[in-house]
Amino acid sequence: MKVKVISRNPDDYLRETKKDIHKMPRNYDPSLHPFEAPREYVQALNATKLERVFAKPFLGCLDGHRDGVSCFSKHPLSLSSLISGGYDGQICVWNLSTRTNLRSFYGHEGFVHGIACFPSGESFISVGNDKTIKFWKNEAPAFGEEEEPFHTILSRTVLMGVSHHRNESLFATCGEVCQIWDETRNEPLKTLKWGVDSLHAVAFNKVERSLLASCASDRSIILYDQREAKPLRKVIMTMRPNKLAWNPMEAFTFTVANEDYNLYTFDTRRLQNPVKIHKGHVSAVTDVDYSPTGQEIVSGSYDKTIRIYSVFKNFSRDVYHTKRMQHITCIGWSLDNKYIFSGSDEMNIRMWKAKAAEKLGALRPREKMAFRQNETLKEKYSAHPQVRRIAQHRHVPRKIFNDQRKLTAIREKEVKKELNRRKHSKPGKHKHIPEKKKVVISENK
Repeated sequence: MKVKVISRNPDDYLRETKKDIHKMPRNYDPSLHPFEAPREYVQALNATKLERVFAKPFLGCLDGHRDGVSCFSKHPLSLSSLISGGYDGQICVWNLSTRTNLRSFYGHEGFVHGIACFPSGESFISVGNDKTIKFWKNEAPAFGEEEEPFHTILSRTVLMGVSHHRNESLFATCGEVCQIWDETRNEPLKTLKWGVDSLHAVAFNKVERSLLASCASDRSIILYDQREAKPLRKVIMTMRPNKLAWNPMEAFTFTVANEDYNLYTFDTRRLQNPVKIHKGHVSAVTDVDYSPTGQEIVSGSYDKTIRIYSVFKNFSRDVYHTKRMQHITCIGWSLDNKYIFSGSDEMNIRMWKAKAAEKLGALRPREKMAFRQNETLKEKYSAHPQVRRIAQHRHVPRKIFNDQRKLTAIREKEVKKELNRRKHSKPGKHKHIPEKKKVVISENK
C-alpha cells in the first residue's frame, strides 16, 4: 500500500523576516477587488503626506573658512573629498564623511576664482585675483613642511575661472580671453577671443570633450572648439548669464544660470531659443550644476535658496533654505547622486540630501519594496488634486513668498497688456511672440 504524505516548503507560507507570521494567499482577480482603486488612492495620499513629514534635507555644515566661500571642486575619484576656495584666498580640503577640514592654507592674494581637479585626482589647480595659476598636491605635506604649490604659472590678466578636460592634460581659463593650457607648459597652447571685455565662467563639455563654453560680460554665451583657431558661435541674451553647466549624459545640452531670476536649457544644434525655461527664483541665479544622471539640475541664487529642477519641467520640485544661510555663491551635486553641496558668503559649506525624504543607510529588502511601491503609487496618482497639492506645497521665507506674488502679478499684467494690445489693434500689427523667443537677442557664427 502506498501512502502519500503532504509536504510544504515553509518559505511558501511564512514571511522571510519573522517565521511566526503566516503569509496570506491572495487572488489577484480584479472582479474580487472592487475597491482596489480607492484603497490605492488612500495609500498614495498617505505616502505623499509621510514624504512631507520626513522631508529633512539638511545634513550638516563644514566650518573652517574665515571669509565667504567663492568656489569649490569635487574630487573625480573620491566621493568623500571636496576642495573649496574663499574670498580671502584660503583653500580648504575637506573630508565629507567625517565633516572635517583636512588642510587649510592661503593659496592666493585676494579671491580664489576657480578650482579644478586633475582627472587622476592626485592634484588640483586654482586661479585667483593675483594673476597666477597654481598647482597643488592633494596629499598633505610632510610634518614640518610648508604648504607650497609644486608649480606656478604667471598670467598677464586676472583669471576668473578654470575648467579641466575630462581625461587629457588640458585645462581652460577665462579672463579677458579664453586660453587653453597644457599642464606641462608655461604658455597657453591657444588663445580664443571674440571681442568681449571679460569672461567670468568657462566649462568643458563632459561628453564631446573638445567643446567648451563660456559666459561673457556682454550678456553672451560663447561656444569654442579647442581643435579650431577661433570661437564657433555666440549667443547674446537679454540679461547676463552667470554660470554654465553641461549635461553629463547629452553632448548637446547645457543650462545657464541667468541674472533675470531664471535658468535656461539650450540645445547647441538650435540656439535661437532655449529648450526649457526654469522658473522659481526671485533673485539672480548665481550657480548651476547637473546631477550625474543628467535628469535634474540644482541651482543656487542670491535669494538665499537652493532649487532642484527636472530638466523636463519649468518649475522646481523642491526648495531648500535655512535661517542662517545667506547668498549662495556655488552649488554642486555629488557624483553618487545622493547629496548636494552649497557654498554661501557667510563662510559656510552645507550638505543636503538630493531627495529630502530619502532614508540614508542600509535598507532591508522589505523597506526597499515598500518605498518602491509608494513611489509607484505617488506617480500613478500624481495628477489627483489633493495628492498634487500636498506634494507641491513648500514653506518658504516670508520675503520670498511676497516676492513670488509680486513677480506673478507682474507677469500676469504683462500678458494681459500684450493681449489687449493685439485685441485693440489692426490684425497682424502686433504678433504674439513666445516667451522663449524673447530670451535670445541675436546669434552670431
